[in-house]
Amino acid sequence: MFKTNDRNADRKMRHARVRKKISGTPEMPRLCVYRSLNNIYAQLIDDTKGVTLASASTQEKDVLAQLKDTDKKGAAKIVGKLIAERASEAGYKKVVFDRAGYVYTGRVAVLADSAREAGLQF
Repeated sequence: MFKTNDRNADRKMRHARVRKKISGTPEMPRLCVYRSLNNIYAQLIDDTKGVTLASASTQEKDVLAQLKDTDKKGAAKIVGKLIAERASEAGYKKVVFDRAGYVYTGRVAVLADSAREAGLQF
């Protein structure tokens, strides 16, 4: 495996390698997670049309109000629950999980577990 000195560049290479194998369909969209230093974002994507079907992030006003007394993992839990609710409102129960090259631990795992608890299957 080719490795650079830039962690984000390594993550992008891992993400590109995974994206060759998985994609979202109209029946089973892709749940993509993006994690920045302070925020976390989740999107349901139909790759055949290239459309975002639903999204949730810590930047939304209703989520910001809930984040007063929580840490980053608590914020990821809120976003996971919110994306699952929005997916069910749009009529999606099953998704393909795309961790975008991030290690499945910490905030990414909390978001995934929270989405599963709220009813998404992946």
